[in-house]
Amino acid sequence: MYKNNADWFDSPLGQYLLQREQAYYDQAVADVFGFNAVQVGFARADLLANSRIPLRLHCAESGAGQVRANSMFLPFAAQSMDLVVLPHVLEFSDHPHKVLREAERVLMPEGRLILSGFNPRSLWGLARRWRGREGGYPWKGEFINLSRLKDWLALLGFEVAAGRMCCYRPPFNRTHWLRRFRFMEPAGDRWWAMGGGVYFVQAIKRVQGMRVITPRWKDALAPALAPAARNVVNLKHYRVPRDKSL
Repeated sequence: MYKNNADWFDSPLGQYLLQREQAYYDQAVADVFGFNAVQVGFARADLLANSRIPLRLHCAESGAGQVRANSMFLPFAAQSMDLVVLPHVLEFSDHPHKVLREAERVLMPEGRLILSGFNPRSLWGLARRWRGREGGYPWKGEFINLSRLKDWLALLGFEVAAGRMCCYRPPFNRTHWLRRFRFMEPAGDRWWAMGGGVYFVQAIKRVQGMRVITPRWKDALAPALAPAARNVVNLKHYRVPRDKSL
């Protein structure tokens, strides 16, 4: 068992995970435009490296981060971020729903949220059950079902725009075993797309527009003016009688 997260990411399985996730985030963030972006957690990788957004921040509770803060209390103004990246933050938080709520708060309307998490309905999820929470990282996390995550996002006003899975290989921590099962990566996308060890979700913050409803004054006044309109004399067709005495 590894003493800390850094040791696990230096292992063959950790390197395999980092390569797969970096490849997805490099492709995903390149299509998001704006002015401000923040990556929360996951200090081992710069997942905003391929982003075109000028201001890119890395927020973490500890380690090499530009901003030191708790993921439930981000030190950013409301509606100030165009992109928020949450890589494996929810499953290691005591209150994952609060983390999502905080991400929603700092995102601008139509802002993009990209997150990744470990899939409990996969070979990785089975490995977690077998090893238990005492197995260290990442098995000590609370893996969240994708359906449950989508319900949370919908309650917060997010619309899921895209998603994908990766890491279909069994979580062997030996290089030769990972190489032997590399055929499962392309086969997984085709044959068991929901069985990847890691899922990615892209969601857009939707804000319902407000329209002021005003009374239709013309329709309301028409019945009241109708009697008066009928009593108006058309002077064009009215002739004043002559006084015959003149």
